[in-house]
Amino acid sequence: MARQNIVIVGGGVAGTTFFKELTPKLANNTNVDVILIDPRSFLIHLPSSIRMVVIDEGNRSILHYPTSFTGINKRVIQSKVVSITDDNDRGHFVTLTNGEQLDFSVLVLATGSLWSGPLTFGDTSDEILAAVTDWRKKFRDSRDVVLVGGGAIGFELAGEIKDAYPGARVTIVHKQTLPLNDTYPERWRKRVLAGAEKRGIAVLLGDAVDNFTPTNKKISTRNGLSILADLFVPTFGSRPNTEYIKTLGPNILNSVGEVIVSPTLQLADHPRIFAIGDIIAWKEEKQLIKCFGHSKVVTSNALALVTGNGNGSLKEYKSITEMIALSNGKNAGTSYFGFLWGIILGDWLTSMLKSKNLALPKGL
Repeated sequence: MARQNIVIVGGGVAGTTFFKELTPKLANNTNVDVILIDPRSFLIHLPSSIRMVVIDEGNRSILHYPTSFTGINKRVIQSKVVSITDDNDRGHFVTLTNGEQLDFSVLVLATGSLWSGPLTFGDTSDEILAAVTDWRKKFRDSRDVVLVGGGAIGFELAGEIKDAYPGARVTIVHKQTLPLNDTYPERWRKRVLAGAEKRGIAVLLGDAVDNFTPTNKKISTRNGLSILADLFVPTFGSRPNTEYIKTLGPNILNSVGEVIVSPTLQLADHPRIFAIGDIIAWKEEKQLIKCFGHSKVVTSNALALVTGNGNGSLKEYKSITEMIALSNGKNAGTSYFGFLWGIILGDWLTSMLKSKNLALPKGL
């Protein structure tokens, strides 16, 4: 039997979670290779990276791939995918930046999100640490900091700044009338607001910034307010890292660049190709915890395709109940769990769940 490749594009949390879920199930299969492709030799643990950009102790957010990622039928290629070909006439392969073509029997797309501001990271440790050092200096030297965007990143970063520099004046500008979004109930969003204000963080709701270029250290909001600050920081969310997927053709991505998938997490008209993580167009919040459910479904389905043991039936993904733990520095925060009547946790339990170490694992 000819050897088959299961190729994973993207070595962040989604890609490595799938890799670790899949490879033990193929440990004794000599006909299938699992190949992880990423331009980095490590992943960045994004939830904890908001501390890394403010204080020195955060360098642990860079998690290097362990030696266990390489074996008889598994390996990591440090490169980028520039195009995908999935055609019965031309073949089924990805093309890397150096022109190399890598055939696949199953392809899993897991390239995650691209962020603005402090969470814009390069591909090497040196690039990342240089950028991180620069942001630490910016926060250290600023008395007035304005964060534009009041989602989880904005509120958690504000808490980190107040921990490190209690005397700094921190303002969050958010276009909605309460923090985050209406996935979460009003009563919990009010708790988030109260927790921020308790720490002296000013929150400007129902307003936005369209022109992010300061003039004389000022920016103007959509509602006509002029805000003066030493440092303006974009914290208004991410965009899917899917530009390379356009090479598959039209109708693969939606209007915001997310990958359109079926309940089996396959791409329409491309049954060999799956997508997981932040890049999928699915009605759920984009969070690290969702990767585990995606990975279980695609592991089962990929194995069914390459071994022929699925009897033609594939598993379908079902979203889990929405939940979130939102830190406010190391010792505060609030959490929401959307089951039963909607459970809300306060500072102490949230700090135990997340705030102390921002859910940073000891390693991969």
